[in-house]
Amino acid sequence: MLVLSRRVGERLVIGDDVVVTVIDVRSDGVRLGIDAPREVRVHRAEILEAVQQANVAAAAADDTAVEALRALRPGAPGTD
Repeated sequence: MLVLSRRVGERLVIGDDVVVTVIDVRSDGVRLGIDAPREVRVHRAEILEAVQQANVAAAAADDTAVEALRALRPGAPGTD
């Protein structure tokens, strides 16, 4: 991990086309501005992790959930 000190208004360039600018520094955090092409995905790590955990939980369907879904489709295999 690269650790840098930057002041408000200073920038950091990542690759050829991503620029991170320090917008504001406060006692409770730092505000950053990120200029990147549209095809470059920029996510907050905690949000990305929460979505991944929710996807794992949703994919781990138990028998009760499977039966509930089958009940929604009359005539589907396994329903009478």
